[in-house]
Amino acid sequence: MFRKTLVAVMLLLLGVMLYVPFAEAETKFDYGAAFRLRQENWDDVVNLSTSVVTGGGKDRNFFRLRTQVWGKAQFNENMGVYARLVNEAKYFDGPFFAYKTNPSTDRFDPDELNVDNLYFDAKNIFGLPVDVRLGRQDFLGPDMYGEGFLIMDGTPGDGSKTFYFNALKAKVRFNKDHSLDVAYFNNPKTDTYMPALHPSVKGGLFIDRKKLLTASREEAVVVYGRSKVTENVLIEPYYIHKTENAFGTTTELKINTIGARAVVNVNNWKIGGEFAHQFGDYKNGTDRTGNGGYIFVSRKYDTVKLKPEFDLRFVYLSGDDPSTTKVEAFDPLFSRNPNWNELTIYPQLNETARLGGGGLPGYWTNTEILKLSVNLNFTPETRLNLAYQYLWAPEESGITTGALYSNDGKVRGHLPSAILFHKFSKNLDGMVQFEYFAPGNYYKDAADNASFFRWQLQFRI
Repeated sequence: MFRKTLVAVMLLLLGVMLYVPFAEAETKFDYGAAFRLRQENWDDVVNLSTSVVTGGGKDRNFFRLRTQVWGKAQFNENMGVYARLVNEAKYFDGPFFAYKTNPSTDRFDPDELNVDNLYFDAKNIFGLPVDVRLGRQDFLGPDMYGEGFLIMDGTPGDGSKTFYFNALKAKVRFNKDHSLDVAYFNNPKTDTYMPALHPSVKGGLFIDRKKLLTASREEAVVVYGRSKVTENVLIEPYYIHKTENAFGTTTELKINTIGARAVVNVNNWKIGGEFAHQFGDYKNGTDRTGNGGYIFVSRKYDTVKLKPEFDLRFVYLSGDDPSTTKVEAFDPLFSRNPNWNELTIYPQLNETARLGGGGLPGYWTNTEILKLSVNLNFTPETRLNLAYQYLWAPEESGITTGALYSNDGKVRGHLPSAILFHKFSKNLDGMVQFEYFAPGNYYKDAADNASFFRWQLQFRI
């Protein structure tokens, strides 16, 4: 049904494009490419050294080579089309070899060549203050909703290779300070809408030679408002209805999220936060509720040496109470990415599989974080971010099997981190990142400290 509706809407938009008079100027074309080289080293990240069996429990040292090629055609000031292709090949140096059947002779994974973005833009439809974007698109940068607390990554299964949503988004601009977005998402478990060339190996994170992108087909309707109440106050209320289809032993879930984000800027101070309440049910009748949010205060010192910027924030994501019949765990919806750190999303894999995680990382739930960070600007091209996080859980894990969870404490642990950024030229930048996690009594005594290390170079033309 959705595909027929999508085709009908596309034909309608094409008709609109033909209806709107083209400007006298010729169509403008633009294009470019980017290459990102990363090396990552994971030490005891997934199971905190409590299990070194084959598969995901092993340490990792690997290279990621992401290539993007994009093109844009702007027909006039109101109509345009954008397309981008992507591939992220990998080379594994062990001891984890990403589902290879013969890792001693084949450590290179060519991955897939995918259509990363492909969308039509139509602005000022029929002369009205309404903009429409149809197709595969990111919700990043100026298109991001808030800080991406609930909507950021539609394809968590391939990491940071892609972030896209198959979406139809309409923006109604009431005036320069007030607007309303209405969007529909449809993200299948694997890419069923676009072809993928040179598919990779079978098994593991691949189904029928296509990469696993989400735990199940995910659909959503989003209503998101932006209101600049005063020059210094921004409020963003929203409502999201999401369907997560059945997978494994988890039945279909329909969940509603209602919330708002607010930010106040006063001189060099910024104070804000976001709160979301969730309610819904599984197809088998089990209720699902949850609450999540964050508050923060930050301060810039533009006239001080190194121009430091401090940020102090508290994050709360409700957990499931094992003593009740309903599920109270917060559902991160479409924000399954390293929101606050890279490291702790992986030890949570075993906790979240039954909730909707499906064995994919980034399912933020049952977590509280107190985070202090500072940015130091050595030069306009060089910046250092230092942070410390204290993490704990509202609820114990309730998992009594395995060697990881103690069920005798709620302190997840301590996580200091450092990220150094440098811009070498207009086209070349790089970064070095290190995180270290010392587990608390949420885990058993056998749980060991873990570390995550990454360096990156990125070239754009």
